[in-house]
Amino acid sequence: MALLPVAKALERLLDGAEPAGTETVGLGEASGRVLAAPLHALRTQPPFDASAMDGYAVRVADIASLPARLKVIGEAPAGKQFTGTVAQGETVRIFTGAPVPLGSDTVVIQENVNDLGNGEIEVLEPAVLGRNIRARGLDFKQGDLILDAGRVLDPAALSLIAAANHPEMAVVRAPLVAIIATGDELLPPGSNPGPDQIIASNAYGVGAIAQSVGAHVLDLGIAPDRTEAISALVTKALDAEADVIVTLGGASVGDHDLVHGVLTGLGMDLDFWKIAMRPGKPLMFGRLGDTRCIGLPGNPVASLICAHIFLKPLLAKLGGRPYSPDIRTGVLDTAMAANDLRQDFVRAIARETPDGLIVTPYTIQDSSMLRTLADANCALMREPFAPAAESGSACRVMMLR
Repeated sequence: MALLPVAKALERLLDGAEPAGTETVGLGEASGRVLAAPLHALRTQPPFDASAMDGYAVRVADIASLPARLKVIGEAPAGKQFTGTVAQGETVRIFTGAPVPLGSDTVVIQENVNDLGNGEIEVLEPAVLGRNIRARGLDFKQGDLILDAGRVLDPAALSLIAAANHPEMAVVRAPLVAIIATGDELLPPGSNPGPDQIIASNAYGVGAIAQSVGAHVLDLGIAPDRTEAISALVTKALDAEADVIVTLGGASVGDHDLVHGVLTGLGMDLDFWKIAMRPGKPLMFGRLGDTRCIGLPGNPVASLICAHIFLKPLLAKLGGRPYSPDIRTGVLDTAMAANDLRQDFVRAIARETPDGLIVTPYTIQDSSMLRTLADANCALMREPFAPAAESGSACRVMMLR
């Protein structure tokens, strides 16, 4: 059977993926969430003409000729309006955020005023009509559209929502990803492995990739290579109503690779199994009812690269979140051999230089080597059957960090 191309595998994996409902959250829990519906202001901001500076509220007509001596008739701190009216020759001491008193039409900053004592000041610098006054509704008015659906709620958006008097809002429900590692050889970090065992690492990187696009992660731990153990964890994931089940390892063709059989035995409709990609050939995808099942390779680098390419855009789409990989053009600084039938994702370092992006691939690309993946900042993308490339040739990279 011919291996499925990467682009076609991604297309099939994303097919039909849509946000799965909404929920209402408070401002304190909304950071990084995706707004589910347009939001309109519940109030006007500012709700009155407000002073933008500390100083004196005056009439422009009274300071047409300088210096101008004015009588201070009161004070307007923030949160407490001066209830009188500023008449000819009068002024009110005012502070930032306070309502501008009736009768006044500009604010002179305190640095431009000489306090004469005995309740009088002398204005030393001119000020035009409306200077240092924030007009009512300058920011927004009640009923104005302040944010569209689909906005990722960053700090500025959250502050705007709060200012518009919304204590809570509807957001897209974050997809839930259940992660199941498999293998008798695996132990959790902090263990003392035996001579035939290794420390499980993939779940932490895959979980972080999922969280980077707003997904919730349910780490179900490690299942030994026994059908009933794997089945029990898959059942836990289904009981938790996971949108996506990610299995790590056990989806290849070995006698101890049991994930495929467990999932199909539970009713999974297999879509594809094995793709034309390196690293990541033994990638599995299917649907178990409404739950999408992705079997990632057991080799750590393959697992994480596949998560970047397949899991990340799927979760972004399920979460209503805009996403596209960061693909850039660069120049190779070393020669590369011709490629075979699989699309290659080569760990590399991309360096910004005055002449553009210079890309240096790592010499050893073994898919078990996490150190080079951690050091790399990109994956050099080579198409199937790409011819040999000389140093100085153009290339494309997917940035990883």
